[in-house]
Amino acid sequence: MKDLTRGSVTKHVLAMSSFIGVSMVFQTMYYLVDLYFVSRLGKEAIAGVGLAGNLMLVVLALTQMLGVGTTALISHAAGRKDQPRAQFVFNQSFVLSLIVGAGVVVLGFLLRPAYCRWLGADPGTARAASNYLLFFIPALGAQFALVSMAAALRGTGIVRPTMIVQVFTVLVNLVLAPVLIAGWGTHHPLGVIGASLATLIALGVAVALIAAYFLKLETFVSFDRSQWRPDPKTWKAMLNIGLPAGGEFGLMGVYVAVVYGIIRHFGAAAQAGFGIGGRVMQSIFLPVLAISFAASPVAGQNFGARLGDRVRQTFFSAAAIGTGVMLLLTALCHLSPESLIRLFSPEAEVIAFGADYLRIISWNFVAMGLIFTSSAMFQAMGNSWPPLAASSLRLFIFALPAALLSLRPGFAIRQVWYLSVATVTLQVVVNLTLLNREFQRKLVFEAPPVLTPVSDPEI
Repeated sequence: MKDLTRGSVTKHVLAMSSFIGVSMVFQTMYYLVDLYFVSRLGKEAIAGVGLAGNLMLVVLALTQMLGVGTTALISHAAGRKDQPRAQFVFNQSFVLSLIVGAGVVVLGFLLRPAYCRWLGADPGTARAASNYLLFFIPALGAQFALVSMAAALRGTGIVRPTMIVQVFTVLVNLVLAPVLIAGWGTHHPLGVIGASLATLIALGVAVALIAAYFLKLETFVSFDRSQWRPDPKTWKAMLNIGLPAGGEFGLMGVYVAVVYGIIRHFGAAAQAGFGIGGRVMQSIFLPVLAISFAASPVAGQNFGARLGDRVRQTFFSAAAIGTGVMLLLTALCHLSPESLIRLFSPEAEVIAFGADYLRIISWNFVAMGLIFTSSAMFQAMGNSWPPLAASSLRLFIFALPAALLSLRPGFAIRQVWYLSVATVTLQVVVNLTLLNREFQRKLVFEAPPVLTPVSDPEI
């Protein structure tokens, strides 16, 4: 366990976010590597993989429900130095991850044909999406066990093992992608099916390696089959924190689906441009996501230790770091968005759609960084419902006007991007207002307890 209730809060955030950031960069490389080779198959393949990849947002919503609740409860227990409670929460989280992961796989295969027909711009795009999902759906199911184990480690302040595993498995995917997609060495290219198969194999390796770490090296939390009987009280506590956080990611999936539905009449090039732009934007968000993921256990342990000033300091440190990073990335998207899209598609129409999207939507970046950071603080304090309310408000005031705009003569896609910028600006104002209220409600403690010194190994 890494004790985050002592020492510099800013150093803890920077140290953890650096490891988490590297891990997330390599995790995202799964999809960027696949996208690079898939882009050589044509715009229908790009659009199909992008369409199928939207399901990743749905799974992110579900894994957030599991991961956020796990990290919060374990970080609170770690802050109180309550190892038995942390151990029990981890085992309950792991069992829940197996059940939900299996359900996602079954439901995914049942809904696959209808989903691809509904959102595909043309039969070629729908067929590519269906083929990609053949192995991508089992890969999504494998994510749950991986997230449960990684979240437990993060709650105890340990993030290095997860980073090492992510680096290794991305290398596996990097080797497999050209072989399975393009047929390098085998002369039997599998196309988009090969892309999803490479991802599935790489994720399987990741799950096996993290599980081996728990079995052989981890001591603060570990597998204990005697604690695998479902405990509704613990599940309820995890979901009460995680459900709203997952709901935020779910609303992002709804947002993307709404946009796909609006632009589908512009053809595969528009969907491909939006799909590539979305993947690039997800990559750009990685630094601030890493900062927010680090802020949550830092604030969570200090909240469990009843150290209110350190909880506030965690927010201000994370927000300042995130804002600086996002300002730099905003400038990058204004200077040369075409070059970012051109990495994944040589087609002029796709580049035009994708670059226009990045150039306009980049005005959101600082606001999104503050939204991620403030949401992490709500999670750390055990109440993630307020940011879900803010996200719901944002989607409500975006979806209907966007749909109405699309029906007007002379409608241009960029009108949707400008509307998105306006609604995100409103969301960040609501988030910060609610966070200030939560600080006033939750960070009033009678007196901090006397903490027992613990060992402080490397992250």
